[in-house]
Amino acid sequence: MLKPVIILGAGGHAKVIADIIIKSGGQVAGFLDDHIAAGTQILDFPILGRIFDLEQYCEAYSFVIGIGSNEVRKKIDSNYKVSWYTAVHPTASIALGAKIGEGTVIMANAVINSSAVVGRHCIINSGAIVEHDCTVLDYVHLSPNTAIGGMVQIGEGTHIGIGATVMNDINICGDCVVGVGAVIIRDITEQGTYVGIPVHKLGG
Repeated sequence: MLKPVIILGAGGHAKVIADIIIKSGGQVAGFLDDHIAAGTQILDFPILGRIFDLEQYCEAYSFVIGIGSNEVRKKIDSNYKVSWYTAVHPTASIALGAKIGEGTVIMANAVINSSAVVGRHCIINSGAIVEHDCTVLDYVHLSPNTAIGGMVQIGEGTHIGIGATVMNDINICGDCVVGVGAVIIRDITEQGTYVGIPVHKLGG
């Protein structure tokens, strides 16, 4: 029997995750949040305490990080060894041979195609497409309606903005930010913020 799930964070992203859990047949026990008072109701679920309180719940519950910051998700994952819940919306398409890491959230109408690998604690947001044979490393966020062509590798902690497009066979290094609507047609090998069609590095 699956454990009830506690969501870390209680903002907009966390509320979307709560909806995914319920629609996929899971049970939400509540939220842990450092900025909202215990006892407050969010979507009729209680704030149970602060994030560091999770250790008192770890035996009976699973957890998912409902925080959009890639850096914060990595820090929480590094600090706490608990049972992580992987949230997949029932309208998402996960192809044969695709692999999804624990703690990752895959939102409505996202597509993960054949033999793609998505790491731990990633966000594959609404309508995002990860094509065949891609590798998306840990703590990546693919924003709504991003399109990632086949055989792309995206490094740890990178954030791809809303509606961005990545051509086939591209490598993107870790800890980058790619802007809204950007088009990537060549490898990105240096950390930084990239915008435009095709992309260029800000300040570069």
